[in-house]
Amino acid sequence: MGHYMNSAMNQYRQTGIAAATVETDPVKLIEMLLGGAIDRLAYARGAMLRKEREAKHHYLSSAMSIIEHLRLVLDRKAGGEIASNLGRLYDYMLGRLPAANLADDTAAVDEVIGLLREIKSGWDAMPKTPRPH
Repeated sequence: MGHYMNSAMNQYRQTGIAAATVETDPVKLIEMLLGGAIDRLAYARGAMLRKEREAKHHYLSSAMSIIEHLRLVLDRKAGGEIASNLGRLYDYMLGRLPAANLADDTAAVDEVIGLLREIKSGWDAMPKTPRPH
């Protein structure tokens, strides 16, 4: 794995859910990273509503870190237009979340969650790497 994939793996391991299959299945890793970002944004949204500033910042920062890793591991050469579009979408999300943090904008967080769910549904539909017996 390249440096960025290792960084993404390390970010995922911080979630406390890493499994052996993730190490050999990059599609599964991406799915789990997307799920982790969605979860963190949902927690951040709840913290916004409860006016828990430290928790909100923690979860938004963690989600942004995962999104940044996802952006960095894009294979723009092999992925072509799809990878470029994903890169622009990740950039958009990374621009929306700091503003959401400052303004306690739950609508912006909901928008990013929706975008991540849409991306994740595409990854979830991809064929999985067969596991050796």
